[in-house]
Amino acid sequence: MSTSQAVAQHLPYLRRYARALTGSQHSGDAYVAATLEAVIEDRSVLDGPGGPRVALYRLFTKIWNSVVVNGTAEPAVDAKLPVEQRLGRITPRPRQAFLLIALEGFSEEDASQILDTDVPTLRGLVEESGRELAAEIATDVLIIEDETFIAMDLESLVESAGHRVLGVARTHSAAVTLAKTKRPGLILADIQLADGSSGLDAVNELLRSFEVPVIFITAYPERFLTGERPEPAFLIAKPFQPSTVAAVIGQALFFERKARRPERRSA
Repeated sequence: MSTSQAVAQHLPYLRRYARALTGSQHSGDAYVAATLEAVIEDRSVLDGPGGPRVALYRLFTKIWNSVVVNGTAEPAVDAKLPVEQRLGRITPRPRQAFLLIALEGFSEEDASQILDTDVPTLRGLVEESGRELAAEIATDVLIIEDETFIAMDLESLVESAGHRVLGVARTHSAAVTLAKTKRPGLILADIQLADGSSGLDAVNELLRSFEVPVIFITAYPERFLTGERPEPAFLIAKPFQPSTVAAVIGQALFFERKARRPERRSA
């Protein structure tokens, strides 16, 4: 297999990880582009234990961590302040560990190689991230999903993470009606809905009225990770793992709260 083929098969998922880590398509794709440039300059970086996928994520991690601000938590602040002002204390390294395991499905051994650490340390990072994200970010969640059992699973996962389920919509119109009843703090949306409508269209209609973080659920995430058009920053692939849902919800809410902090400080 050529170097380009080895990279191409992992590229959509590296984009997914990068976007979840940075919180946006633009920023995530920029770091992926820098990683690809490094591969072009020295193709031997893809060699080593774990194979090309581990090597690619390891290289991305080195580039991302080389930017000082990415590896630095904000100074600790008074716990009595609003949640939005306390989220900056969650350090990037635990979030990286959480996403590598929960979102990307790496083994503990491979994730340890990517982060240049050992397995016990990695486990501690994952546990730390999970505790901090779950404890700090509770909200009302709108679920747009037409498959009954998947919707039930999502309801259970959302509630077990400390959030409240605003409602479950199976169609475009039902989603709009529910969101008008009470504005959600987060939306989990399938792409294909029961009436043949698109969850993407429903979300776009809602976003014209208010801003809210959105996580899309699809059996074909690679179709939304090409970098050729405006695309979702947060994607969950079907079938999903409970830990994946928890990780992505935490990341989406983390960046939504962090984006609102400057507005609060200037008010």
